[in-house]
Amino acid sequence: MRRTLRARICLSLLIALPAVGLGTGTAGAAPEPTAQPTAGVSASATQYSLHSSLDRALGDHTAGSYLDAKSGELVVTVTDAASAERVRAAGARAEIVRRDTAQLESAMATLESKAKITGTSWGIDPATNQVSVEADQSVSAFSLARLEKVAASLGDAVRIKRVPGVFKKEVAGGDAIYGGGFRCSAAFNVSKGTLRYFVTAGHCTNSATSWSATSGGAAIGTREGTSFPTNDYGIVRYTNGSSPAGNVNLYNGSFQEISSAADAIVGQAIRKSGSTTKVTSGNVTAVNVTVNYGDGPVYNMVRTTACSAGGDSGGAHFAGTTALGIHSGSSGCTGTNGSAIHQPVREALTAYGVVVY
Repeated sequence: MRRTLRARICLSLLIALPAVGLGTGTAGAAPEPTAQPTAGVSASATQYSLHSSLDRALGDHTAGSYLDAKSGELVVTVTDAASAERVRAAGARAEIVRRDTAQLESAMATLESKAKITGTSWGIDPATNQVSVEADQSVSAFSLARLEKVAASLGDAVRIKRVPGVFKKEVAGGDAIYGGGFRCSAAFNVSKGTLRYFVTAGHCTNSATSWSATSGGAAIGTREGTSFPTNDYGIVRYTNGSSPAGNVNLYNGSFQEISSAADAIVGQAIRKSGSTTKVTSGNVTAVNVTVNYGDGPVYNMVRTTACSAGGDSGGAHFAGTTALGIHSGSSGCTGTNGSAIHQPVREALTAYGVVVY
């Protein structure tokens, strides 16, 4: 999928790694969300494929795709009748909109240059053909006024929403992976030939080269790559001879097998598995998201309504057997309203030349 802007917040999700003891414990109290957000609709393998292939084929004649909340159909936004016919011929529903991806990305570039304020994030919502902006509680009235002025100059291409809490990386608490004095969660086990690795958040792997399954325990793996800020992914190679299963811990005594990876679609239902909040549910609300952390921006992220907390950083965002993302961060969760961000996992897999299994 073509993306030029990228963003992240930090949520950790925990993949099950039973061979090395990851995902089998529940150290510390695990706060439970008071309620779960309304879930989106399920995405099929065909819809994932069409979502990616049509985005590439249509180029600037589209502004992205989303899943219809009622029918579950893949809706591809287009800017002209010829492109609409192409979409219908491919088996998806076409919707003609005013703004294409280039125009929405131009609006985000204006926000980047004129309103790059810590505590804000923005991304594309194809369902409304707008740039969706969020400002957390750390954004002052003065800064919010500046943001609103810039947004007003862009007309109805931009909408702004205040969100509770503060956007932050969530690297505290939980029974997960340990390195550099921090706790994070592993996302997905991956492979390259006979070698085994796990991927996690880059703001986690930035902190240490050696990683353990328990605090102060023997090393299970060594960092072989890390990228944060701008991106938020890292990779650790197992060095203890283990070949852990390619599944995700559901924290109810069972595990979810993972067999493929895809880019998330706005409107789809997702689950997040993390070592602190365990498994939470939500739906995808924006793509191409930029998050302005205090220590630098991250780009091309995905925003969801799943709840998360400290210690979830690096964990797994997934739907059924499909891996979608690596938890980066959030502004927390109030009632049914989470604002969790994940790094698209396919980008990390491509960067390191690895696959899920």
